[in-house]
Amino acid sequence: MSRQTDLFTDSDTAARAASTDHQRRPPASAPLAERMRPRQLDQVLGQDHVLGPGRILHALIAQARPVSIILWGPPGSGKTTLARLLAGAFGTRFVALSAVLSGVKDLRSVADEAAAHARAGRATIVLIDEIHRFNKAQQDALLPHVESGSITLIGATTENPSFEVISPLLSRLRVVRLEGLDDEALATLIDRALADVEHGLGASGISALPEARQRMVARGRGDARATLGILEISAQLAQAAGKMAIEASVVDEAAQERWLLHDRAGDQHFDVVSALIKSLRGSDPDAALYWLARMVEAGEDPLFIARRLVIFASEDIGNADPAALTLALSVKDAVHFVGWPEARIALAQGTTYLACAPKSNASYAALERARAEVRSSGALAVPLHLRNAPTALARSMGHGKEYLYPHDQPGHHVAQNHLPEQLLGQRFFEPSDQGAELDQRARLERWRQMQQPAALRPKTP
Repeated sequence: MSRQTDLFTDSDTAARAASTDHQRRPPASAPLAERMRPRQLDQVLGQDHVLGPGRILHALIAQARPVSIILWGPPGSGKTTLARLLAGAFGTRFVALSAVLSGVKDLRSVADEAAAHARAGRATIVLIDEIHRFNKAQQDALLPHVESGSITLIGATTENPSFEVISPLLSRLRVVRLEGLDDEALATLIDRALADVEHGLGASGISALPEARQRMVARGRGDARATLGILEISAQLAQAAGKMAIEASVVDEAAQERWLLHDRAGDQHFDVVSALIKSLRGSDPDAALYWLARMVEAGEDPLFIARRLVIFASEDIGNADPAALTLALSVKDAVHFVGWPEARIALAQGTTYLACAPKSNASYAALERARAEVRSSGALAVPLHLRNAPTALARSMGHGKEYLYPHDQPGHHVAQNHLPEQLLGQRFFEPSDQGAELDQRARLERWRQMQQPAALRPKTP
């Protein structure tokens, strides 16, 4: 049996269809977040960047032309609510599926029903919640129906669609990015719930002290559903204690220790580590420690963090401070040896050292330039004097001939060409003026001057 919700199954007018979902009233026993779900688009908070005048969803509604979209945003940002309200605004039939509970059989059933309604001139919007949980075969099953227009698909996901939705399907959808609610939006949400007599807590007469309200906003962390959940439990605890005003201590008790929004393989995982690396690159130890703490508190794999520090030491510090890589590797060994929770101390040491170290990506950039040359010019011949000469035959063919051994020369350096002839004079590595690379740059410049043909050497004044 298909696990679906068909909100508009009769043949009423579009206006009736548009209002049906708005008038649907959850039972009084439903969670506060469900009871306070917006019933009109102008009640949606925190998404003006897609609902404001001239923005994508506003434009689609104004044109009365539903198109298939992906609503991508964090938990509690209003993805499901928006899907339902869009269906109402378009006056279309609406079917909701959960990717967790549904399969190809359910999709085919919904598609067949949608095709029948389409022949009668009635469009169908299909919401697939958590669409990223559909496998490739299930997503493939959607393609012909989205392509033909028999269904208008609204996918809802917390994960980056570029990684989780197959390319053929993604190319037929518009991605609409939703954001977590800001503090002002969450505060408005709390005030609405406290004042709403019909759906919220208004009939109870409960209120919230300013500090408690601020605490709920902070604990909500951009999630409307979580914020209303904290408010609901806080109100119950306050009333149980005979109080009609929610205090900050009650909010702390209601919220307990809420897990940070973080995952091991999704957007939050990569966004937070990206912020760590960019803070290190920007030589900001305070910000780097904050992002490190975010990962530590969320239970991130400490070896993953250590690996990122090792990569950073080579990519962004390099020879400006050669000790950085050694330290990063030592941090990795310490993390592996001691494990949580003490591993955080070694990670903090590595993070602060790398943030304060001189920065240079000269080695990394040089390698990329050399790789580009290899891809462009191909496998150029190794000069004869650089070739291996292990046998008499090889030596008779000139391998190794006229090679000059640097350690036999003054200063242990000799002016000879080490590149293929076609790349004579080519430079890939340009040391920076940071840290130890400043000395490298001066030394390398002297050597390069010695190796240049006379015609290529800069003229001396």
